[in-house]
Amino acid sequence: MRPATSSVSTSACRTRAVTPAAHLPLLAVDYFDGRSARARPVTLGCRGGTLHIDGEGLALRVPLSAVQWPERTRHGARVAHLPDGASLHGADPSAWDAFVRACGQGDSAVVRLQQSWRWVGASMAALVLVLAGLYHWGVPWAARAVVAATPLSVDLALGEAALASLDAQMLQPSRLNPARQQRLRAAFAQALAAQPAGSVPAHHIEFRRSRLGPNAFALPGGTIIVTDELVLLLDAPPGGDTLVGSPDHTLIGVLAHELGHVRQRHGLRMVVQVAAVGVLASAVLGDFSTLLAGAPVLLGQAGYSRDAEREADAEAVQVLRAAGISPRVMVAFFDQLAAADARAASAPAGTAPAEAREAGWLGIAIASHPADAERVRYFNDAAGPR
Repeated sequence: MRPATSSVSTSACRTRAVTPAAHLPLLAVDYFDGRSARARPVTLGCRGGTLHIDGEGLALRVPLSAVQWPERTRHGARVAHLPDGASLHGADPSAWDAFVRACGQGDSAVVRLQQSWRWVGASMAALVLVLAGLYHWGVPWAARAVVAATPLSVDLALGEAALASLDAQMLQPSRLNPARQQRLRAAFAQALAAQPAGSVPAHHIEFRRSRLGPNAFALPGGTIIVTDELVLLLDAPPGGDTLVGSPDHTLIGVLAHELGHVRQRHGLRMVVQVAAVGVLASAVLGDFSTLLAGAPVLLGQAGYSRDAEREADAEAVQVLRAAGISPRVMVAFFDQLAAADARAASAPAGTAPAEAREAGWLGIAIASHPADAERVRYFNDAAGPR
């Protein structure tokens, strides 16, 4: 059986001072002629810039510069390739390396760096920094560029497919009074009338009964889904001093947030960004572990979702201010959601609130992004003093 070969490179060695001929060592290796798998024992010598290969019935002379010497590694056999396709195989790496050095073929700068733990450590640190930069800045920038070059027809196709899937699995026809639906659409249209002409992206509002509980989300292409449960939650009189404006005003804020997702094409951008992170994770970690390779994708999705929510919150504030509605309605909205979540958490297993809570995996839904202190503070600051 022919011994395994190692990588070779004509640039792996650099010329150095040659040991005097009287002190040059000899090296016992195996010679393969490149036509058969039979190994022939030979002895290597080096004189006058020429490699001498001598064995039974064999006497070859090859210029050292014409030999492809392997890069030196810490372990493993050595293999050198000759111009005619033949090769030399050495099982003793220490003796091979000493012979090569005596012949004046020193390590290249690349090989010396590869053998240095300091340089390897520095290279690993640099790689981590580059990957972190790609993850934090490069992927979002690339996703924006890809989305900008993608026709809106792609968003529409994605949105239609997503809605069909959700209708088949989690959504049902709305039971909300059609007049109430129309009133909410009209209220939102009136709020958008204050926007500059031509600045409002194409969109339409759909109402659905669902297992998602009180929720709303925007699909690529402009479809905004509002659940019956959200409308009923907002219509129910809240306790304490939570009420800010009317339920219609609160829903306008929610719809403006979702319209921000539509304007920024967050649905398509999320698909591109998560796919890009998946490619990077596979390139770095390989596919030996689905869980390990998938972890950066999940973390990336969470991080990019937070950025998208901030952008959509800014859109909501702009629409609310232009319509003369206090952005504080969004604080009231998050308070009502928190109260609903608390009720769902204490509900018995198998009840509708518990099922709604389990559906929080839908990352595009507004109720899947809890209002942290930063978001509440943002809307309070946007509203100004009470």
